[in-house]
Amino acid sequence: MIDNMSSLPFDGAISRFLMEEAPADLKALILEGDKKDILDESYPYRRILPQKNYVEEMDALQIEIAKFQSWVQGTGQRVAILFEGRDAAGKGGSIKATTQNLNPRVTRVVALSKPTEKERGEWYFQRYVQHFPSAGTITIFDRSWYNRAVVERVFRFCDEEQVQKFFVQVTEFEKMLADEGISLIKIWLNVGRAEQLRRFLKRERDPIKQWKLSSIDIKGLSLWGDYSAAIQENFKRTHHDKGPWCVVRSDDKRRARLAVIRHILSQFEYDFKDHDIVDAVDRNLLGGPDIWNG
Repeated sequence: MIDNMSSLPFDGAISRFLMEEAPADLKALILEGDKKDILDESYPYRRILPQKNYVEEMDALQIEIAKFQSWVQGTGQRVAILFEGRDAAGKGGSIKATTQNLNPRVTRVVALSKPTEKERGEWYFQRYVQHFPSAGTITIFDRSWYNRAVVERVFRFCDEEQVQKFFVQVTEFEKMLADEGISLIKIWLNVGRAEQLRRFLKRERDPIKQWKLSSIDIKGLSLWGDYSAAIQENFKRTHHDKGPWCVVRSDDKRRARLAVIRHILSQFEYDFKDHDIVDAVDRNLLGGPDIWNG
């Protein structure tokens, strides 16, 4: 696996981590596992969902989410959906599955780059506020203000005083959104360590996906425990009645995407809702912070 690493992104740093630094059990899982195997032993299924089953369920859910968007637009609802999770947890794929048949004038995806110098001199939440949904629209945040609680904290892009200030303010901030009539949905995609590394390795070798890798991904390989501690505290301090966390176990991308869409749809009583399709939620994969497994 380590031949010609100089031709890979970051000189093959991900492959090198696997072969030289990864714990022995993690390395064995990846080298010995079949591509359709679920590597995390605590995951409730051993193999990924067959494509046929996935397509059948997804096709039905695409009709439902189109109904949902029409209802949002027609009734003037305002919906904000946050997608969070570790790198390679499946945020982008889940967002794409959710929005692929929606009207981009009604449903917008916001993925902000790192703060500018001007934004660093503003109230932390200010850069997000300008993207909040207006009447009849949905805004999906591909990462959100929760960068401060996890990524920024782990990599020390902010100091501890700023982190604690964030925790003091965020619950009240989200309660203000609810009082204003904005429906807030917070989704955390929970991927296991072996599956995350396997996805990084696949990206490293795929020229079409190499752009997804960053120096943060490389540095984060050895910071799994720091991430886990930050995530755990984040759940403890930001899971509240006006902004509860929905955790989706995402080692199987197909099952995760279905669970994400069902969760979004389950929060609303939109017109012509098909409960037989929407209510078939897999509770082995979706729940509150209590199902997060580090």
